[in-house]
Parts: sequence; structure tokens; C-alpha cells
Amino acid sequence: MSATLLKRRNAGGTAAARRVGRARRHFRIRKHVSGTAERPRLVVTRTLRNITAQIVDDLKGHTLASASTLDASIRGTDGDKKALATKVGTLLAERAKAAGVGKVVFDRGGNRYAGRIAALADAAREAGLEF
Repeated sequence: MSATLLKRRNAGGTAAARRVGRARRHFRIRKHVSGTAERPRLVVTRTLRNITAQIVDDLKGHTLASASTLDASIRGTDGDKKALATKVGTLLAERAKAAGVGKVVFDRGGNRYAGRIAALADAAREAGLEF
């Protein structure tokens, strides 16, 4: 769906303007970022409460590894959202290593590289993923 259609459908309001802006940034990023079998794409999806990360091979359309704050191992843990994002990054890197993935391309999904997005990325790097 194009950003123009999003703008038409969600016209009006600050939240709609933010949603359209994020969609535009994501479309712009996706023109250049693509995952291959050698270097899959690490996709980060952020909501107000949760954060999800997937490692995707775009050529086949398969998810190789994923982690989320909704996973059973992370769900009941204490900490703020940034600490939970760090745990998600570490868990994702472990699952990626188990799937045989060492290098990825980072797709921040139109979000700013700050806060929870940066915490997840830093934790994944420290756990051994290269990007």
C-alpha cells in the first residue's frame, strides 16, 4: 500500500500523521534494504507495549528466526520496555546463531534508531550478530 493511500484513508489527526510518516519512511527504507540467503533482513516491529524482531529471507519469503516480548521466556520478566527490548535482541541473536545466521541487514521499520530500537540492535550485536 502506498503512502498516498495511507494518507487518504487516515486523514485527520496527529496519530494519523505519525502513522503516515512512519509508513513513508518504511517504504523509503525498503527500496534499498532487502534480505538474501547469505545476509537476511532483521525486521523490527514496535508497538506501544511490545517489540518483535524477525530475521527474514526475502528471496524465499521465510522467517528464519524470531523473538518478541510476548515469548514465554520474556513475558513475565520485570523491567522497563528498554530492558525487555535488550532481552529480545539477545534471544533473537541466540536463535539466529542456532539457525546458522551470522550476518544480517538491519531494517528499523521506519522507526527512529533510538530507545528500544537501538537497545535491541546493540544487544543483538553484543550477542554475536553482525550488521
